[in-house]
Amino acid sequence: MDTTLRDGEQTSGVSFLPSEKLQIAKLLLEELKVDRIEVASARVSEGELEGVQKITQWAAQKGYLERVEVLGFVDTPVSVNWIVEAGAKVLNLLTKGSLNHLVHQLKKTPEQHYAEIAKSIAFAQQNGIAVNVYLEDWSNGMRNSPEYTLGLIEFLTHQPVKRIMLPDTLGLLSPDEVKDYFDLIVAKFPGIHFDFHAHNDYDLSVANVMEAILHGASGIHTTVNGLGERAGNAPLESVIAVIKDFTKLEIGVQEQKIFRVSKLVEQFSGQHIPANKPVVGENVFTQTAGIHADGDNKKNLYFNDLLPERFGRQRKYALGKTSGKANILKNLEELGISLEKDELTRVTQRIIELGDKKERVTTEDLPYIISDVLQNNSISKYISIEGYHMTHSKGLKPSVQLRLNVHGKSYDATATGDGQYDSFMRAVKKIYKSLKKELPKLIDYHVSIPPGGKTDAFVETVITWDYGKIFKTKGLDPDQTVAAMMATEKMLNIVESFNKIPTKEESAYYGNEYRTAAG
Repeated sequence: MDTTLRDGEQTSGVSFLPSEKLQIAKLLLEELKVDRIEVASARVSEGELEGVQKITQWAAQKGYLERVEVLGFVDTPVSVNWIVEAGAKVLNLLTKGSLNHLVHQLKKTPEQHYAEIAKSIAFAQQNGIAVNVYLEDWSNGMRNSPEYTLGLIEFLTHQPVKRIMLPDTLGLLSPDEVKDYFDLIVAKFPGIHFDFHAHNDYDLSVANVMEAILHGASGIHTTVNGLGERAGNAPLESVIAVIKDFTKLEIGVQEQKIFRVSKLVEQFSGQHIPANKPVVGENVFTQTAGIHADGDNKKNLYFNDLLPERFGRQRKYALGKTSGKANILKNLEELGISLEKDELTRVTQRIIELGDKKERVTTEDLPYIISDVLQNNSISKYISIEGYHMTHSKGLKPSVQLRLNVHGKSYDATATGDGQYDSFMRAVKKIYKSLKKELPKLIDYHVSIPPGGKTDAFVETVITWDYGKIFKTKGLDPDQTVAAMMATEKMLNIVESFNKIPTKEESAYYGNEYRTAAG
């Protein structure tokens, strides 16, 4: 049973709209094909009632109504009447599973509680509502008041209930305790359907679910992305993987749909999925180290049974300072690009350099990097930017101190301008004026980032110049101004080449006519 729409909504800050609840319910039952969904708590609000009504109306048309469940309370007739109005057919009745809760919260005796439970169950049945029963704080009950807790289970086995549901309400159990308690209960009450409902306070929910399954639990409760109060509930995505890979049980949940549903719930809940979250995290099927990519090329040496295709995902190979040629080759295959051996070496080196500047280089960055490297390779390096210092202050004009190396000799200039790049160009012009050299005219300036890029994305700056011949240069850097300066440095070298015998690479890149066209 998935309880994202009820227990998952108890995550701090999460409140699904009625229409969102309906969409999630549809995906859970029709796409993922979970067996049951718990969609709300009775009596919460008008919005909650509307959300359940939307779900039950749809479920009735599809024949799923018996699979839609609502949490209710021992408060005859209030919860049952609410559920009837909502159009649901299954009540998950919340009872007190520990003596501590019974005495200090309800301030009642076990006999009083039993009588009220029986009354709630009978009233639900009179209204055509099937009943399952939760034993709230069951885990503490088994630890500290087992006589009362086992007595409550004994009482419920004589009531017309479908399932007895055992929650680790505070997420306090260890796997050994789960094993021992289920061994005891299943042996004492054979043939009874017990569900286990795990919370994740010690990060043990998946391990505890596995122990419960192996020791007699007939049902388990999960939430998508592990949503839930405090540290959340057992995450559906991890539980399904564990059942398929570590037990001999068969389940109907469609693994390949998990990621789709996970991302939709992330969007609706506003709760970001951690990048390293198993199965659905952004990074969990990404190899970063070059040695791993190389191993994957040589008989999948770094694969395990958690293949990304199982969950509707793809394996990726991260690009950055730890990347090797194998990582880059994997990404090039994805893009349909092939490079010569020496080109691949230069691209690898450039990625390592860029990886030192930012944490992550993406596949989307790769065409920009290749273009930048190949253009660099085609240009002889006569002129280089040796150093610079820029300032940009509110109320003051931006300024730059620049050192330019021209044919092995350094030249310094300082300038202010309307922006950092304008300041840089004014400093270049000063140096060129002192050298009696002319600069081309800038006729277009275009900035772009890779698709899906964020604030740390690489910036590609493409500048179009007119020097008797129209040509373009590119710069690539996480900093927009630096990218423009790199494009300008390439321009300076191209202009310097115009009055020299071109290299083979320059001729191939610009055409044999460029020297005369430049005048």
